[in-house]
This record gives sequence, C-alpha cells and structure tokens, in this order.
Amino acid sequence: MFRLLMFCLFGAIFRCISASTEICTNSLLPGAKGDQGEIGEEGDLGKLGKYGPSGLKGVQGDSGLKGEVGHIGKMGPSGDKGDKGDKGVDGPSGLKGKPGTTCDCGRYRKVVGQLDINVGKLRDAVKFVKNVVLGLKETEERYYLLVKEPKRFREASMNCKLRGGTLAMPKTTNTNRLMTEYVLQAGLTGVYIGVQAQSTGGPGSYVYADSSPLQGFAAWSKDDDLHSRSSPATNSSCVELLSTGTWAHVECEASMFFVCEFPKSRRRGGGGRGTPASASS
Repeated sequence: MFRLLMFCLFGAIFRCISASTEICTNSLLPGAKGDQGEIGEEGDLGKLGKYGPSGLKGVQGDSGLKGEVGHIGKMGPSGDKGDKGDKGVDGPSGLKGKPGTTCDCGRYRKVVGQLDINVGKLRDAVKFVKNVVLGLKETEERYYLLVKEPKRFREASMNCKLRGGTLAMPKTTNTNRLMTEYVLQAGLTGVYIGVQAQSTGGPGSYVYADSSPLQGFAAWSKDDDLHSRSSPATNSSCVELLSTGTWAHVECEASMFFVCEFPKSRRRGGGGRGTPASASS
C-alpha cells in the first residue's frame, strides 16, 4: 500500500516538473517500469444495487409429492339424464303362488249395468222435478224460477232473497230469450225483472238488482227507450219483461208475477248453495 502511494507521489512531481519550464529547465526521462505491487486488502461490502433484468426461463423442475385430500365441496347441480342401461340378467323364478278363486264376472257386469240404469232413471227424475214440478229453467250458470204469486216490486225482490236468489237479471240476449219463452209458456203478458231506475243517478240511469249498471245489453221497446233516456217518474221506475221479449216501465206498486234467479252450486249433491229454497208457484 505504501509503495503504491510513493509511486503516485513521484508521478505527480514528475508531471509538475515537466509542465513548468520556468522553474525546471532540465528535462527528466521516465525510469524503468517498476515491479507489480502486492494485492491490496479486500474492501468493504458496497451498497445493494438495482435489480437487473429477468433472466432466461429455467428448466422445469421435478414434480413434487402429492398433497393431502382436501375438504369435500358443496354438491353441484344435477347433470343431464344418462342413456338407458343394458338390460340386466334375469333373476331366479319366484315360488309358485296359491291358486286363485273363480271370478263371477257375469254377476258383476249385471250389477254395474243395473247401477247405470238406476243412475239414468235418477237423472231423468231430477230433470223432471226441475222442469215440470218446480218449473225451473236453467243456463250453464243459473236457474230461473217463475213465481206465480202477485206481489209489488219490493215484495217480489224480498221474496227472491228469502229463497236464496235475486230478481232475474237478463244481461244477455240468450238469457232474455230464455226468460221470454218462460213467460210465453206460462201464458203471461209480463213479469217483474231485476231492473230499476237508480234514484241517485241522472236521467236514464238504470241498474240491475245486484247494483251493476246496464252495460252492453238492454231490450227496451221503442216507446220505453225514449222514456228511459229521460228522468222516469217515481211510480214507474220499475221494469217488466213482456211476452214480446222487450222491456217496459211499470209502476212499482203494481202487483205482478216475477222471475227469480239462483246461481248454480259448484258442489255436488242436493241441498247445496244456489238451489232454490222454495219452489211454490
């Protein structure tokens, strides 16, 4: 180390002398090359430099050991139905069963046939009671009963309610035609129906017995059609169905026959809801 310092010092003096011509007039020639100095001591560890660029990808290593089995996950959705498998091998035959009894099929057929006959007779009897004894007419949804008891409009409406129905409301052409045939068969000229002027409405405001307005259908006669558009008199605000199939105004205090209607019951069996409570006529 000391020799290296001396060598550097001599070199500096030599450069100074060779650069200053005023002080040193004699020129010095460089000496022979000296021997190589000893290797110095290892210096301190330097600071950590920046990361260099990534190297090339190495060769894939050997596969590691197989790990332990993990926890069972949740059940996934059901897959599509698979194809039908091949038929399996037939199993062994079972033990022989006990002999059966002889079936008297002809006897059972006879009983079933007699039941069908009895059901038909009962159906005809029910139809006879409805159409002849009670005098009922019917549609797919309702029964209609002509009550041959002269009553005023309010009394007729109450009588239908006591029977479990209301005054008949012909809301369609088919229903109006059926009720007209009913009146003709009874030999009558007119009957009360469930249509009345609404006291709280304006001129021409009429409602059915269930308080629903007249919509889509009305069978007023020509004279009564004009009368229905104006405000009807209090004593003629009720409506009757004539044998001609048209509607006409009538005094509510007049005593007339009337038609009640009853909704058909959705339950099977007699005495259900919607059957007329009384059919006296």
